[in-house]
Amino acid sequence: MKCDVLILAGLWNSGPDHWQSRWHERHPHWTKAQHRDWNCPDRDEWVAELDAAIAGCRGAPILVAHSLGCMLAVQWAASGSPLKVAGAFLVAPSDVEAPSYPVPANSFAPVPLAPLPFPSLVVASGNDPFVSPERVAAFAAGWGSRLVHIGDAGHVNPDSGHGPWPEGERLLQEFCDGIAG
Repeated sequence: MKCDVLILAGLWNSGPDHWQSRWHERHPHWTKAQHRDWNCPDRDEWVAELDAAIAGCRGAPILVAHSLGCMLAVQWAASGSPLKVAGAFLVAPSDVEAPSYPVPANSFAPVPLAPLPFPSLVVASGNDPFVSPERVAAFAAGWGSRLVHIGDAGHVNPDSGHGPWPEGERLLQEFCDGIAG
């Protein structure tokens, strides 16, 4: 893959079997944004950490986000940072306003619904326990994102059978090709 990638893990970080971790192993030149507290993230702190990670990239990266990492990308976009990203690949965005969200939203709510200032693709499952199909469609519409439904795929994580997730990597490659083309 020829694009510069910055991985944004979600709540609790991505474990070793998560597709983000596996992709990072196969592409060690990709960067993974770090965070001080994966269990109880604070929006403002995490947005500042993401801004620093973007500043450390060679060029404008593609954000590859999962779950709360998607909300981080959207909150960063709303922060007014002068930095640029080439696009965002947003997988299974969690609805931090839903009763099913497993921890306090810690200022991630409300979810910004303004158009993102960069190309974006939302990859969604029909039976994600952390976001309803209607809500993910509203996110994608608000953000101006292309929405791709991948069937009933749970939260698109190892618990739902998405360890290596080669189909997702193919979607990412197509997204990168579309931005470069």
